[in-house]
Amino acid sequence: MTTLAVRAEDASVLARRPAITRMAGVGTAVAGTPISQPELLGLLEITNPKIRSVYLNSAIDRRHLTLPAADEHGRRAPEPQGDLLDKHKRIAIEMGAQALLTAVQRAGATLADLRHLCCVTSTGFLTPGLSALLMRELGIDPRCSRSDIVGMGCNAGLNALNVVSGWSAAHPGELAVVLCSEACSAAYALDGTMRTTVVNSLFGDGAAAVALVADSGVGDGSAGGPRILKFASYLITDAIDAMRYEWDREKDRFSFFLDPQIPYVVGAHAETVIGTLLDGTGLRRSDIAHWLVHSGGKKVIDAVVVNLGLTRHDVRHTIGVLRDYGNVSSGSFLFSYERLADEGVARPGEYGVLMTMGPGSTIEMALVQW
Repeated sequence: MTTLAVRAEDASVLARRPAITRMAGVGTAVAGTPISQPELLGLLEITNPKIRSVYLNSAIDRRHLTLPAADEHGRRAPEPQGDLLDKHKRIAIEMGAQALLTAVQRAGATLADLRHLCCVTSTGFLTPGLSALLMRELGIDPRCSRSDIVGMGCNAGLNALNVVSGWSAAHPGELAVVLCSEACSAAYALDGTMRTTVVNSLFGDGAAAVALVADSGVGDGSAGGPRILKFASYLITDAIDAMRYEWDREKDRFSFFLDPQIPYVVGAHAETVIGTLLDGTGLRRSDIAHWLVHSGGKKVIDAVVVNLGLTRHDVRHTIGVLRDYGNVSSGSFLFSYERLADEGVARPGEYGVLMTMGPGSTIEMALVQW
């Protein structure tokens, strides 16, 4: 049998596999005030040329942020950790509710159909978790099962998708939602250091939700969303400290650290993960029509493009999300997916790859088919 024949047979088998889950609807939401990078530099009174260059060369036009109120002198003082936790709770619920309702509606369902809610967040800690708070806020049936993924970082949306797709397979026809709600303003430290600048110049507030259902009942293909076929993960243990959220004893609050070398580390390992994802499917990278990559930053996107041999068009949605919202952490790839869905260009049978990266350092991927 020729190589082409083997590839065609493998792809045919993959296409006939029962859908683990279909992405039946997507919704996004933002909170706070849209603000450009130059405007933010002015509000924070940042004059250091080196720090200003980080903001102005970020490929970000604007982000949504909830900043502390100005004092009588027009200055914005850093918020104590307790106030930041309160901010996270308020914003995460506000954005999360909007994104959840939109995703369910686009799946052709209602909240009464919801049977499992999984909430993802890394910008604050809540007990009871965000899932319980949203169920109360929206009057969701208390018999709805729920789960919370906390602290995994920007890659966590795909970790949640992996877990909840398994729940869907065990409950065919029942509606589940993965919700990523990240109040990144609640993780800001306004201290003017370069460490803080790398974070403050990049992240924005945003929430994204995807409604999931296996092959019968609510949303059974009617939304035209892709089937989730396979996942692949990779933990770069040599870079385990490259992204971390830890307690700063000097400032008496949490602080996020992002190593400037992380884009190159991620890029160098991306080829390994895509190889694992496509292994056994008969597919090549050239067979992937749609790429939905986490908007981790300009250098991250560039590194992925170079190492996977992609074009700027392949990652146009990723670039657009970074430009318009900044890095909205775990929900970024769903912001990109929403743009692709709204374009209406995906055709039946086409394949796509979802890719996220975050602390660990971790790369997550999923293979989907329309």
